[in-house]
Amino acid sequence: MECTIDWGGPEGMLFVARTGSGHVTAMDGAPEGGGSNLAPRPMELMLAGAGGCAAYDVVLILKRGRHEVTGCQVELDAERAETDPKVFTRIHFAFTVTGRNLPEAAVERAVRLSHEKYCSASAMLGKTAEITHSIHVVEA
Repeated sequence: MECTIDWGGPEGMLFVARTGSGHVTAMDGAPEGGGSNLAPRPMELMLAGAGGCAAYDVVLILKRGRHEVTGCQVELDAERAETDPKVFTRIHFAFTVTGRNLPEAAVERAVRLSHEKYCSASAMLGKTAEITHSIHVVEA
């Protein structure tokens, strides 16, 4: 896996990332940090990556189990350390999974498997952060 980051120049703190898979995303800082607030902060993207990784796992596990999943949302709430490096110290993943006749136990299992076995992002973040999760199953 590879990625290239280019700085937008001396007028601010805008950075453009080009991924090895050929995609582009931007990152920026808050105005008080020299940024222009044009894009997500790098740490927000790390949090989004963990949420995307976990949601991907949950949907894939449920589909492989032949469950009729029709929607998956995960809201993340995180706290960071007060001092540098301001690592994540707590992250809560709140899953809302929608489907037809979707057993709550199957969703709980999928979330647990993601957290304990498959999600590389939360495994890394779990080295500094307490990771918790909750689920809400909605009938489609």
